[in-house]
Amino acid sequence: MHDREWDYAHTDFAAPADRPAPAGLADSESDWRRHLEGRTPNGWLLRDNAMLEALTGGRPIYLMHTTAALDLIRSTGQVCASAGCLVGAIYCAPLTKTPTGLRPHNLGSYLLETKRDTRTLVFQITPDAPVPAKGLDYLRLGGIHLRTYLTYRGVLTDAEDAQLRQAAVARLRAAAGFLDVLLANACGTGTPREEFVDRLAATVPHLPFLGYLYFEVLAEYLMLHSTAPETKEYAQAGEMNNRLYKRLAFSAVTGMGRLFDLAQFGPDHDRLVHLISQVEPALAPGAAEYVRRRLSHLFACLALAPSQDAASVTFHGMDLDTLTEISPHLLGHTIFHQMRWLPRYPQLFHTFEQAKSLEAYAYWNAHGIPTPFNGRLPKGEIGINPAYPAAGWAVWVAEICERGLLHPVERLDVAFVPRLTDLHLTALGRARHSRGPRPVH
Repeated sequence: MHDREWDYAHTDFAAPADRPAPAGLADSESDWRRHLEGRTPNGWLLRDNAMLEALTGGRPIYLMHTTAALDLIRSTGQVCASAGCLVGAIYCAPLTKTPTGLRPHNLGSYLLETKRDTRTLVFQITPDAPVPAKGLDYLRLGGIHLRTYLTYRGVLTDAEDAQLRQAAVARLRAAAGFLDVLLANACGTGTPREEFVDRLAATVPHLPFLGYLYFEVLAEYLMLHSTAPETKEYAQAGEMNNRLYKRLAFSAVTGMGRLFDLAQFGPDHDRLVHLISQVEPALAPGAAEYVRRRLSHLFACLALAPSQDAASVTFHGMDLDTLTEISPHLLGHTIFHQMRWLPRYPQLFHTFEQAKSLEAYAYWNAHGIPTPFNGRLPKGEIGINPAYPAAGWAVWVAEICERGLLHPVERLDVAFVPRLTDLHLTALGRARHSRGPRPVH
């Protein structure tokens, strides 16, 4: 059930890019795939990287996971998942087995350096067959968010439901002028890049989904275009350089260490050039134009139903029924984000998030995926499907030696459980996100 929606939300890096898209776009997904793979310094890593090699090789897969709840894991004998970019998978980073220990991927070494109040677990997953190179792109989950809301909206009070709907429509109407600019650029119009980025930054507070999209476009730009010595060193190991976008995010948004909230990501043009200059100066001159072209294309693909013609759509004056028909993915993302601000969100969390996770587990099981990964890019964000029935697995507590290698020291008698952990044990819950400043309507 719903396989087509979940297919749409996954990117297969071993297959042609041929997902349905709106008509009228200046470029296709295939055009962009060819450009990114063949015309960027690190584009070859989209198909040929250490993580995908480990997944598709049919051999045991080693992963690391940081946790602040080791005592709880020991006492319950369970490892649960969290909601997020991997929709109910257990968030990990890859490890490479060497004669002297398990070497973390650069994403993992970054986590070890920055999450000092956590313990590190090592997972060994032995799949029963090579794992497909299919990753989940969380930016493509809008239609699933919308369907889940429509299915379970009966658990909301009438006032909550009305609040969600009114707030979502209000946000999209407030952003309508720039959303039309995005569609025009996706169809070939060339808005001046400085004006474009400034309008993008001004619209993010009204439509937080654009903050996520803006950040992901810049992360892609940095990782694929970087020629820094550090990036070249990681590329030799088959890894994209995750430290680039981490530096960007933490410089751009105060408080990212408390909650990695991309809804707050919205630098204007001058700030963008300054931030990229701090990360890698040679990439600053091309950043704004890349954002204009790439973000416009992705927005049109991610926001509109594939049956639409991007050249003829306008967001001005849209009501809820029209948005549901023409832009279900963008409406779904907007409702999904708005729901986090409901006072009862901690009580509603499992109703909506567990439903999506169970569908994801069923899809992954049907397609032989014990270890899903973030398919926005195969950059090293990889998870464990806790419902996978056939994979052999083992879990250890690990210690880190002076060379930065992991060494399993204590095997745990635990089981993976296909259930989301309590919201209050997640970063979102700990940050009490739903009690922060009210969003802009």
